[in-house]
Amino acid sequence: MPTQFAALSPVFHTFVAAAPRDAATPNARLPEKGRHPASRAGPFNGPEVFIAYSDLMKLLRHFAEPTRRLFLVRTALPVIALTLLIAAITTGLLLWSTIQTDRVAAARQKSLVALIISKLESAVAHDQESVTVWDDAVKALRSGDAKWLDTNLGSWMHTYFGHDQVYILDANDVPIYAFTDGSTADPGSYRAIHATTEPLVQTLRARLTRGDTEGVTEQVLTIGASDMAVIAGHPAVVSIKPVVSDSGHIAQVPGKEFLHVAVRYLDGSFLTSLRQDYLLDGARFSWDSNLASGEASYPVVDRSGPIGFFVWRPYRPGAFVLLQLVPVLVALFGLVLAGVIMALIGRKRTLKLIETEGRIYHLAHNDLLTALPNRGQFNERLADALARLPSTDEQLAVLYLDLDRFKQVNDSFGHPAGDELLREFADRLRRLTTEADTVARLGGDEFIIIRRSVGGENDVKALCEHLIESARRPFEVAGVQVFVGVSVGVAVAPKDGVDTVEVVRKADVALYHAKAGGRSSYAFFGHEMDLTLAMRKGMEQDLRNALDATGQIQVHYQPLYAADTNRMTGVEALARWSDPERGWVAPDLFIPLSEEAGLIEKLGELVLRQACLDAVDWPIETLAVNVSALQLNNPSFAMRVTSILLETHMDPRRLEIEVTESALSERRSECRNNIEALRSIGVRFALDDFGTGFSSLGRLQTLEVDRIKIDRSFVQGFGHSNGDEAIVQAIINLARATGLSTTAEGVETESQCDYLRKLGCDQLQGFLLSRPLPKGDLQELFGGVSARASA
Repeated sequence: MPTQFAALSPVFHTFVAAAPRDAATPNARLPEKGRHPASRAGPFNGPEVFIAYSDLMKLLRHFAEPTRRLFLVRTALPVIALTLLIAAITTGLLLWSTIQTDRVAAARQKSLVALIISKLESAVAHDQESVTVWDDAVKALRSGDAKWLDTNLGSWMHTYFGHDQVYILDANDVPIYAFTDGSTADPGSYRAIHATTEPLVQTLRARLTRGDTEGVTEQVLTIGASDMAVIAGHPAVVSIKPVVSDSGHIAQVPGKEFLHVAVRYLDGSFLTSLRQDYLLDGARFSWDSNLASGEASYPVVDRSGPIGFFVWRPYRPGAFVLLQLVPVLVALFGLVLAGVIMALIGRKRTLKLIETEGRIYHLAHNDLLTALPNRGQFNERLADALARLPSTDEQLAVLYLDLDRFKQVNDSFGHPAGDELLREFADRLRRLTTEADTVARLGGDEFIIIRRSVGGENDVKALCEHLIESARRPFEVAGVQVFVGVSVGVAVAPKDGVDTVEVVRKADVALYHAKAGGRSSYAFFGHEMDLTLAMRKGMEQDLRNALDATGQIQVHYQPLYAADTNRMTGVEALARWSDPERGWVAPDLFIPLSEEAGLIEKLGELVLRQACLDAVDWPIETLAVNVSALQLNNPSFAMRVTSILLETHMDPRRLEIEVTESALSERRSECRNNIEALRSIGVRFALDDFGTGFSSLGRLQTLEVDRIKIDRSFVQGFGHSNGDEAIVQAIINLARATGLSTTAEGVETESQCDYLRKLGCDQLQGFLLSRPLPKGDLQELFGGVSARASA
């Protein structure tokens, strides 16, 4: 600045102040504190005062020096100090939280490994019990059926459960069977592990001899002996179980049972499972505890001490997050000034408080997923509405809704898809109700509606029909169309009461009856419904007795005919229940009841065995048997079916298992393993009631089936304006494109029969062709049967 002034005359023109104080003139004010007027743009206004150069420099120092000093003391230094303090505290907290988070994560992974190892022995023993508690196993061992033993007690344990070695000892502890390295071996190979297993065998024999049952529960069926050991250079679990009768009808001398010895290596497929299923990065087995940097270990201990260690690299979420945050924090602390920080902190706290209060209020009164009122708000509104009824002399209806087949959507497409479906269904409910109504979500797939000022029963019926029709329309989730449905139970106040709990209970009871009546329907509460619940309990007990009795559960057969030749190509086995007091009980009643009561597996096995015995020599190509998802999810289902086929000498290529779309879409490993195992021996699968499930035509290509059964509802809809003919045509076309056969159910008229032939359907089934028949009546249709078929 001095050089600029030196270029001018010794006297400089500088503006100090304007004499007149005119508020309308922008620059007609004294300079602001700490701000020199020379910094202002524009020409000088007012009179000019001449000041010597030295006087000017004094003036400049007078304004500039206090300004810098005040800025440093009052602004810059506090901001720098506060910024550094915040940075230091934040960095320290981040480092501390990173260390703590990583420590907790590592500890949890170590606890997970400890839990996995602690469950290993019981898991192997549980695998063994699927084949050692079995009458057939005892009989096969006594008869020396080598092929049966290898199929069920040896190679099956290797292929299905991953056991690496299997041995069977007789009553004198002499090995009579061995399976090692993926194939049957010389029983003498047992000598290699004899020293390891001998103490376990002796302990188990002693317990069996004295009848010790300690540890036996509903889940643990027999006593056993197990330990960790080193087998053939591998760390392994060794488990020994006795082979015993499951029915108790086979006499066995305590302590002289055959023993099943299983060996599962811990450094093979088990390590792969740790890496893939439990996300243990770099999981490996080590004979010593020497660890690389960043690794963790857990000891594998037998009765004498550690035999080795599981080693892995723990996931460190804290360090990962810290690396992501460091650039952001550095940029943030470098740019933000103290005043901005304080303002933002204050503003953020205020907004966060307001947001938190609003969110707490919303969560207390609304469902987070659908934004509908929750159970608490519903109860308040219902109580208020019921309290107003005596003064208004009106009626209100409570409609309890439950989505049909919603669980299958969750199991097949995942919970995000299920959430998407619930939000879409909530939107449909909003559009079907008025502002005076209350639509709430109680939880899961349960919704409830309060319809005020009900005009009459027909008004409520119309709403129910609209709700059911709305739910029948496909939902677009996860990129595909899914089909569900809804069942509705209705209670009307004050006819059904004015107490909140009682009205909701009665609507729930009506919902149960609506679902029992076939789903996608509605029911009004009636006093007889409470009696029906009691009758259901009695029917459940009678069904249990019928499964243990002889002759009450029968198998009838409905023929399947080729559409082009009218030739009988197969039959479908159907369970029928003849109760001594009730007479014939409808399958729509006792089949769902058997699933709810846990009897479906026993019923299904009874029907399958009887059907195979009856049809083994019949002149048909296919025996179709229905199987539920509960049966498919049983790990031993494929083995049970295989056993029945062997027992009845039924060709597995003639057996066709009919399952619903939801069962085939199950993502559980047991279901997939059973299907793959049965298909490998020639058993075929058919998709039953196609079109009434929750999925779309597009998903058909991903299901492992050989045949599609078109649901009777589409066939019965021929001739109406709902487009069922086009749907059936689309199903048949897609089946042809994917190499599948089609069977139409519910054919009751000649016109339906002719139209299905025209569409290209392969098989027909229905009352027009034949009703379900008992064994004797069916055999008359064959025109001549074999000796075994007529027996």
